[in-house]
Amino acid sequence: MKAIHRILAGIGLVLSVTGCDKLEDFGDTNVNPGAATEPVIGGLLTNVQANIGSYAYDTRGGLYAQIFSETQYTDVSLYGRPELSFTGYYTGNLYDLQNIINTGESNNMTQIARILQQYIFFVITNLWGDVPYSQALQGELNLRPAYDRQEDIYRGIFQTLGDAVDSFDDSPITGDVIFGGDIDAWRRAANSLKLIAAIQLSKRVPASDGFAAAAFREALAATGGVITSNSENFDVDYPGGNFQSPYYTRYLTRHDYGESEPLVELLLGFHDNRQSVYGSSNVGMPYGLPRTGANGAEAFTSANPNWSRIFSEAFRPEDGTVYIITAAQVALARAEAADLGWTTESLADLYEEGIRLSHEQWDVELSEGYLEQDGVGLTAAAGSGGNAEQIAIQRYIASYPDGTQVWNIWRKSGYPVLTPTPHATSTSGEIPRRYIYATSELSTNRESVEAAIANLPGGNTAEARVWWDQE
Repeated sequence: MKAIHRILAGIGLVLSVTGCDKLEDFGDTNVNPGAATEPVIGGLLTNVQANIGSYAYDTRGGLYAQIFSETQYTDVSLYGRPELSFTGYYTGNLYDLQNIINTGESNNMTQIARILQQYIFFVITNLWGDVPYSQALQGELNLRPAYDRQEDIYRGIFQTLGDAVDSFDDSPITGDVIFGGDIDAWRRAANSLKLIAAIQLSKRVPASDGFAAAAFREALAATGGVITSNSENFDVDYPGGNFQSPYYTRYLTRHDYGESEPLVELLLGFHDNRQSVYGSSNVGMPYGLPRTGANGAEAFTSANPNWSRIFSEAFRPEDGTVYIITAAQVALARAEAADLGWTTESLADLYEEGIRLSHEQWDVELSEGYLEQDGVGLTAAAGSGGNAEQIAIQRYIASYPDGTQVWNIWRKSGYPVLTPTPHATSTSGEIPRRYIYATSELSTNRESVEAAIANLPGGNTAEARVWWDQE
């Protein structure tokens, strides 16, 4: 982290946009780095929001969770060592958001920045485990920040989101291309993020009187409530041109990823009409093939040129929408909480509503008898935890194409049951459960990294389980 914070201490990112509320407005702005000495916080906010959709469309997590398959370079699907650096998260969007906070120019923009930071920290800790949090983003004041334990990061996320929701006032908001300065929408987004984060802990902290369940109930009862309709979804609308949807850019120059055969089979087995959106055909790309050989990925795509791309073409336009948190995801998380006995809400109503909202989100009809079929219909009473498989699978489906979130759901629940590739190049042959700390971290912040590694059963490996993945 020493290198990270040296970079941060010297960054003087200046954007001269002050009032845009659309991405296309931001794209037309001329930037003169020598014309100002202070960051323009509206521009910083727009910049982060333009980038944040990429977090909800991560292919590596989607490959591990088998919603995607590789079609050519198959190293990730074969479980090559995922030694990855999180430096870019800190030096990029997190630092831009910290700049907004440090200026103190607008309280409401500070609260939006805090909410977005917690979303990014939620992503980072779920990928690596313990990471810098409480001592992060301090520049020269702390070049070797400690790695916070994942439990403490989650507690910090819950606290910060709650504080942000309660701290909005009537101060001005500029550069907000997601909600256009709508405070109520930001409250719903923050509460929904807190709710999604809380349910992620149900494997490690399952008790209804535990801190995860308490955070879940706090989110439901907080000012502004949670996302309940698709019109309230936390998403990013890309206008095209300079700001193209990540769904669209996936196939501009390369065709390295497809919808996986396991996902296609799961959806077709349920007569799930979302398959008509999630893929370009019903020819799923087999998962975990070696690149070459008679039974390799290249041979399959050559023999099956209509293999399923990620999304049908109509659902990946350049001016499309990327979803961060949706009404369907929130409703299904609430269904899981009711199943666990965390709340007294109606399990059956929320479960059905979540499935219907997901179909509505993608503009497809719910097939006849969908909710009653084996593998979908609920079989146990609320509060028993007996519907874990059905709920997890529907959360898995509804979170597509958010690879990281789908991987989170699978790691926590074990559903759907996934078969590791028989062609794995890793020693264990197991599906990875985390990213490995990069060697660069050991050379710049060894003491903190080694303390974090000591908290991992099995050490700094892809098979080691992060705190919430341990029972």
